[in-house]
Amino acid sequence: MKTQGIHVREWPDLKAPILIAGFDGWGNALDVSRGMAAFLIRKLKAQSFAEINPDTFYLYDINRPEVDIEAGTLKHLAPPGGTFYASRIETGSNDLVILEAVEPNLQWYRFADELFSLCRQLGVETVITLGSMYDGVLHTDRIISGIASNAEVFSRLKQKNVIPVSYQGPSAVHSTLQSEGVKRGFQCISLWCHCPYYLQNTKHYGMMSHLGAVLSSLGQFELDTQDLDARWEEREDQIEDIIEKSLELKTIVNEIRKAKVRGTWESMKRSTKGEKVINLKDFLPPQ
Repeated sequence: MKTQGIHVREWPDLKAPILIAGFDGWGNALDVSRGMAAFLIRKLKAQSFAEINPDTFYLYDINRPEVDIEAGTLKHLAPPGGTFYASRIETGSNDLVILEAVEPNLQWYRFADELFSLCRQLGVETVITLGSMYDGVLHTDRIISGIASNAEVFSRLKQKNVIPVSYQGPSAVHSTLQSEGVKRGFQCISLWCHCPYYLQNTKHYGMMSHLGAVLSSLGQFELDTQDLDARWEEREDQIEDIIEKSLELKTIVNEIRKAKVRGTWESMKRSTKGEKVINLKDFLPPQ
């Protein structure tokens, strides 16, 4: 008997909703993808209505359940998974469905089939997946690339300074959803944020703020990102101080800056694979 991969507790009443999906895992550099979904859920007061069945789509020896054990007693166990949230946008023409999830390990095509079946029942016609990658860019850059279901849709992305993706290699679940969604007649967009490869173990609030502006424009809803901007201003000061004190990090940053000035940035981006990454956890105070 086939088990249900997505369990709907209650069906929300939404007007022309757009689905925005952010995943943790392979395509979540500096926690921009999952972090953006979590920010939207909190900021727009979205309410959960459905969950992904972890037994269907996850390998527990890869994405292990998280436990809370206190004084020899197991208080809580949380398997990997994902939750769908609904947000009613009073001032806009589209409500939102937000998926915050760990990238599935198994059955991507079945996951796509169940997700788009859910979209049909909710009246979703546009699906936007969020990703973030490490790249040879600066922490001050705000670069988003993307793909769209057709040229007309991508023309809207160009207006937001989203650059077209040119890539060959391993893919994330985003590509499967993009491919399967287009086959089913959905308008699909995948946005990828470019994050500096020399930073790790921090969250790029500045990139999240920029992505939020793009999403709110595409979805025609208001989104206050002042708290993201304030967090990034504080974090950027810390990063700049670390760069100033670290000869190795300063050299990396200066090489990227010089490559951009020389117009050889693309070749610089391609040459960053294998470079040493500076782990910010070694420098920043505990959060």
